[in-house]
Amino acid sequence: DLIPEPILQRCIKVADEAPSDLRSNLRRAYSKFSQESVDACLKQKEFKATLFALCFFHSLISGRIKFGAQGWSKKYPFNDGDLTICGEVLKNYLNNAEALGTEVPWPDLRYIFGEIMYGGHITDFWDRRVNNTYLEVLITPELLQGCNLCQGFKSPDSSKFDYHHYSKYIEERFPAEVPMMFWLHPNAEIGFLTNQGISIFKTISEIAGGSGGGAGADISAAQTIITSYMTQLPSNLDMIEIR
Repeated sequence: DLIPEPILQRCIKVADEAPSDLRSNLRRAYSKFSQESVDACLKQKEFKATLFALCFFHSLISGRIKFGAQGWSKKYPFNDGDLTICGEVLKNYLNNAEALGTEVPWPDLRYIFGEIMYGGHITDFWDRRVNNTYLEVLITPELLQGCNLCQGFKSPDSSKFDYHHYSKYIEERFPAEVPMMFWLHPNAEIGFLTNQGISIFKTISEIAGGSGGGAGADISAAQTIITSYMTQLPSNLDMIEIR
């Protein structure tokens, strides 16, 4: 109401959407915390290892959305708030365990994360089962012994890692993404890649199409830039000759 409509119509619209690839999702999830939030927990080793696994879990369930019905039966509104609240719950539970001299309450943590926080969004029985299975595998005492979070990606030694080491670990050690990292069949990405290709071709087609008014000039300018880029590209590969 405070900004005139003509100004809004001429502005560039920017949408902040979660990335689709697993590495970027994990990077984004872990960036929601800081060294200060890590230092606030009394059980440092357990907190760092479990927080990293929790961020990986968040990136998994966010990344499954791109696989359509093979990922989730519907698009659930998982968000960064779920992750940060779970991080606070984790810190409080571990601080209480340290004060009482008790072990880490792994079943309690899995229940809160799976049935209350993230599970509160999930309405389908099988989707809830997938969600809880992820937690059964990821939120376990084996995190402290360097178990695999997924194929080719281990939980690092939290006694030797601080916040910045974990960030570096994501950038340097994260493997190439494949559907099996989500515990999906290798063919699960065929539908995703097909839809992605259709979307790209549709966008190119819309840019290449004619348009009237002021928008036509913008499209013409974009087409000129694309044409100049096309002339700089190398020639197509001869696949028959390569074989």
